[in-house]
Amino acid sequence: MRENCYTCMRPKSSCMCPYICPISTNTKFVILIHPMEFKKIKNGTGVLTKLQLKNSEIVVGLEFTNSKRVNELVEDRNNECYILYPGEDSINISRCETSERFSSHKQRVVFILDATWPCAKKMMKLSKNLQDLPFISFENNKKSEFSIKQQPHELCLSTIESVQLLLDEFNRLEIESVDTNSFLGPFKKMVEYQVACVLNPNNNNHHRAERKTIRKKEFYKTNPQRALFFDKSNF
Repeated sequence: MRENCYTCMRPKSSCMCPYICPISTNTKFVILIHPMEFKKIKNGTGVLTKLQLKNSEIVVGLEFTNSKRVNELVEDRNNECYILYPGEDSINISRCETSERFSSHKQRVVFILDATWPCAKKMMKLSKNLQDLPFISFENNKKSEFSIKQQPHELCLSTIESVQLLLDEFNRLEIESVDTNSFLGPFKKMVEYQVACVLNPNNNNHHRAERKTIRKKEFYKTNPQRALFFDKSNF
């Protein structure tokens, strides 16, 4: 029976704990993990993101309207809550020149959805309390380093990559002062390990044809009538 690490939730043979280097942030991060994503822990980055952030927690679920913990955070008057999610009405922090938009007197809480894009959209659709939060987003011209996982767009990022860029923007606005240079360390090691497994000719867990090259499966089909993101006007 395979042994698991109950910190990074991965098999002990691929434990990423030696590469974890958690940082302290003023912002509290709440990572909302879709149940299916939580089961696919070997390919997910939500748990790694939480381990890299001292001021963070995980809530697993699909619909958060009745989530006791999420509602506690949202309804706490000492908190200023946001959700990292794109949208026409989102606050594009890449275009903010100052930190005036963010309160300096309250605890800043940022909710992060950890799921595939279609699943994240469903989570938003079902969670009225999340819909009512201010959306924040950022501009990105960086391709994801998650080479073994399919994304709907080349500039879509994994959870941990998104949080790093968000922290970099917060640093620029001087509402955070953290070193993010090693933030992606465990993520990069995870990808490196998975690529090595795929290319290993002695690994029977992967199809032989996949061992020569890393191939991305076309999970996302182009459909101009299907919105990738949740938008209140669509529902």
